[in-house]
Amino acid sequence: MRKSMQKLLAANTYPGRGIVVGKSKDGRKAIFAYFIMGRSENSRNRVFAEYGDEVRTEPFDRSKVIDPSLIIYSPVKVVERDIIVTNGDQTDTIEQSLKEGRCFRHALMSRTFEPDDPNFTPRISAIMHLGRKISDYCYELAIVKSADGKGKKTNRFFFTYEPENGTGHFLHTYKRDGNPLPSFEGEPVRVKIPASAKEFADEIWENLNEDNKISLVVRSVDLRTGAVESILINRHTR
Repeated sequence: MRKSMQKLLAANTYPGRGIVVGKSKDGRKAIFAYFIMGRSENSRNRVFAEYGDEVRTEPFDRSKVIDPSLIIYSPVKVVERDIIVTNGDQTDTIEQSLKEGRCFRHALMSRTFEPDDPNFTPRISAIMHLGRKISDYCYELAIVKSADGKGKKTNRFFFTYEPENGTGHFLHTYKRDGNPLPSFEGEPVRVKIPASAKEFADEIWENLNEDNKISLVVRSVDLRTGAVESILINRHTR
């Protein structure tokens, strides 16, 4: 059964960072969404900015930056017909792996969770393989997380999907709010995706917790024409 993003987000004040990848309801477009949330002033002091195909996180107020190491990165990059979406600097690791003729899985086998004791935030990642034909489109998601909640061992889970019209898979960093934050568990959640990027962006943004939401990017690629629609929403500049 597919679930609605509206219900999933409205019922969870802090899913953290989230990725959704799938196919539009009309079957014409590959689509992804990536959002970030934050509880601390340092985490909330961010915006998304586009540089061509790439999306970067940037400080909204540079004078307030405390530690940029885990908050400034490129969540979206494109390598030929592949789109990479992640919640950290593993974007760069995957990009390099692809350019060396290796794969998504190979890249993430070299990475662990984030070193933010006691949360040990999972690294969530996705790759969209657009291919040359409509039928070539497929996508993968992965989560790299602490195996024991103590930061001693790492578990890595990989998921590969054949797209369905109006369906996506949702992976986020935390099950819910807490201290420490409990990591996501289980498989990515099967969710409904509407026909347009705009409709999907509105659904996600309007249902993220008002206090904790920071930025959102939703992008669709027409599988017939290659036309791209990209929507960025930033709390600080909306």
